Amino acid sequence: MLVNTRKPFVPLLLLLLLISATAAAQEIWTLKQCLDTALLHNRNLQINRNVILQSQEKEQEIRAGRNPKVNASADYKYFIDLPYQLMPATALNPQATPGQFKELQFGVPHNINASVQVAMPLYQPQLNGAIQNAAIARELSGLQYRRSEEQVMVDVTNLYYNAQILRNQLGFLERNLDNTRQLLKNMQLLQEQLMARGTDVNKVKLQAEQLVTRQELVKNQYESVLNRLRLNMGVDPERNMSVVEQIRIQAAGDYPVHPTLEFQLVKTQQKLLNNELKTIQQSGYLPSLNLVGAYGAMGFGYDKSPNSFLKFFRTGFAGLQISYPIFNGTVTKRKLSQKQLELKNNELQAAFISDKNKVEIVNWEKQRTTALKAVDNTVRQMQLAATIYAQTLLQQKEGTASLTDVLLSDNALRESQQNYLAAVVDYLKADVALKQLTGNF
Repeated sequence: MLVNTRKPFVPLLLLLLLISATAAAQEIWTLKQCLDTALLHNRNLQINRNVILQSQEKEQEIRAGRNPKVNASADYKYFIDLPYQLMPATALNPQATPGQFKELQFGVPHNINASVQVAMPLYQPQLNGAIQNAAIARELSGLQYRRSEEQVMVDVTNLYYNAQILRNQLGFLERNLDNTRQLLKNMQLLQEQLMARGTDVNKVKLQAEQLVTRQELVKNQYESVLNRLRLNMGVDPERNMSVVEQIRIQAAGDYPVHPTLEFQLVKTQQKLLNNELKTIQQSGYLPSLNLVGAYGAMGFGYDKSPNSFLKFFRTGFAGLQISYPIFNGTVTKRKLSQKQLELKNNELQAAFISDKNKVEIVNWEKQRTTALKAVDNTVRQMQLAATIYAQTLLQQKEGTASLTDVLLSDNALRESQQNYLAAVVDYLKADVALKQLTGNF
């Protein structure tokens, strides 16, 4: 008798596949996991990281302006007609009348020039200012990246909380639907015993259908939020994931106040404006000094017999080149006036941001405290409404409560659930705003 040794492995393999599929379908992400993934894979942050690299390369490009510049040049000229020069006639004939000139042709037809020129700035106010501006611009790029990073964290946090709210709403709807289906069974049983009317059964059926419709709508909203969450995290849009259902509500506490990124950006822009103002002032009265030099050869040739020749003569020099601004109209003065106005506006903006943050922190702290109290109250109300519903359902089975009483208690339970979710939303919104305003993201 042959024994099929492969048969026991088939159900085992199916079981493993089922376990794997279930685990994939139930992949639950915490908020920290979502934030860490977004900081690593978010497309906008990757773009901003490249912008930082660009600003670093730009700074190195400007710093390279201090390096020596070496150029090589060469040219060849063949003069069909040699250029003329005018010489005083007395140079050729001492007896000539002063003031008379004689035209003469100098040179040879073939002229060759080749040289290497070197120039290196020793001191240039504009170049020094540009280097300092580039360093501040790199600092600005870093702050802008951090602001983008903060915004991604805020967006992911809001989406995660939104998904948690919808998941809790689905949980409430599932429990309410179970209660309604159980009530429907009881009503159908009472109808069979001629103890309930058909309209009463239809009322419960209608409520069950409404709950199913609402459940489908919330499921679609939940999937839409998850899709946006995946997009912000930079993960595969088809990835199976869910969020933790339990929402953590912590006792309201004060966050340590740090300068916000918006305020830091304005202050760094102020530093940039001050440096630009300083550069304009220095460019108006400080000279530029360059080291220059060249080395090469000049060639002269003649191609007529019997005196044809081609001769080269070396040439070279080294020296200093200085440039001093004397008067450029009123350009510098106008640039200074513009930059001073920009600086004044920047200072006003910094003061406004500081005052605005203080006011908003106070307002959001009050809203969070109020929302936290509302969460505690709605939790108790929801528990009480669930108790009342259970008692009313029991009384209805005993014949001491009508269907209307059951439906009213069911509506009260659902209203308390919605009030709880609304209070949680207010709390989470205030908490996220406070974290951002105090620089704690």
